[in-house]
Amino acid sequence: MYNPKFPIPNPKSLDRRSFLIGASGLALSQLLVGCGGGNQTQLNVRLLQGSIPSQVVSQFRRSLQQRVQLQFTPIEQIQEIFRQLQGWQQKPNTTNDPVWTRFLPFGQSETVAASNLVTLGDYWLRAAIEQKLIQPLTQPEIQQLKNWTALDQRWQQLVTRNAQGNLDTQGQVWAAPYRWGSTMIVYHRERLQRLGLTPQDWSDLWRNELRSRISLLNQPREVIGLVLKKLGNSYNTENLDTIPDLEQELRTLNQQVKFYSSNNYLQPLITGDTWLAVGWSSDIMPVLARYPQLSAVIPQSGTAMWADLWVRPTKAAQDTISSQWIDFCWQPNIAQQISVLTRSNSPIFPDIVPADIQQPFRGLLQSNRETFSKSEFLLPLPPEVIKQYEALFTQMKQA
Repeated sequence: MYNPKFPIPNPKSLDRRSFLIGASGLALSQLLVGCGGGNQTQLNVRLLQGSIPSQVVSQFRRSLQQRVQLQFTPIEQIQEIFRQLQGWQQKPNTTNDPVWTRFLPFGQSETVAASNLVTLGDYWLRAAIEQKLIQPLTQPEIQQLKNWTALDQRWQQLVTRNAQGNLDTQGQVWAAPYRWGSTMIVYHRERLQRLGLTPQDWSDLWRNELRSRISLLNQPREVIGLVLKKLGNSYNTENLDTIPDLEQELRTLNQQVKFYSSNNYLQPLITGDTWLAVGWSSDIMPVLARYPQLSAVIPQSGTAMWADLWVRPTKAAQDTISSQWIDFCWQPNIAQQISVLTRSNSPIFPDIVPADIQQPFRGLLQSNRETFSKSEFLLPLPPEVIKQYEALFTQMKQA
């Protein structure tokens, strides 16, 4: 998923602890491993925890014509998966470490074999390509993906990039999306009902009744982006100087904000300290069922989107089972299960019966095609443009 609150790690700053897999990950892996000998075909996947239901893996195993040993290891955060991708690229340092340490489990990054596939968020894709951590899907492999052509053109464009990781229609396909979400408005329903206010779009954040009652993500692209969207512009605008009233709108919005946080913006909302927050659906969806006083809405004018993707590490061998797994996630009945059970959206937009969705999530999952058409992925921007966003965001918060 999209999560820029964690900086993309530099290859030189790799932490060896990132290779240690927790007990819960090992337990799930053992549950999903099929029986068979050492010569059996294997599929080793490291995935974002909670992004694939275990029953979907079980169904995949039953669908295979041959016996395959499956190992699906959940990892809590995508930045940990990214560090593992970097670790698989490191050359083993067998000369500097004491001899006895070379035989310890996980003592070297090279001792952990590269998985066949891993989860990566679209935010991390550019860096993974640029650092040569992943390899593109081959053209014959893409042609064998039965549901590739069924994907909306925007999905194909998102993952087709050049060697620098930038969008390029003449580039190669580097990933396969399997679920997506968006930036949302979440609010304390009872507090706002007393004011006669039901948020519907970004413009509601400027309502006088919400002064000093809002928390925003501490992210320049997200905050400046929502203001750009309110003004009828793109989240990916490169020349901010051409947008009239942008700085004034940012100053006014800052007066509405109680605090900025990318980690702890939901707890104050739950306790009533704030009345409205802007956050990621991956954070918001889990709390809606537990706290009935909260409601969420996708802004009508469109929002920012994030995507979880399957990518192949550079050192992983190409295999047909990986392609079968990717295509399996795009089957309508499987995509429906992933969407409903992980409370996210599918890139193939399966038809979902309203009764299959819990009440708090119905409007958020059923309207995904309409949201998709109006919304945008946060695409890579040139370094000088990123600096402009950061400078303007700093200026906004100091106003």
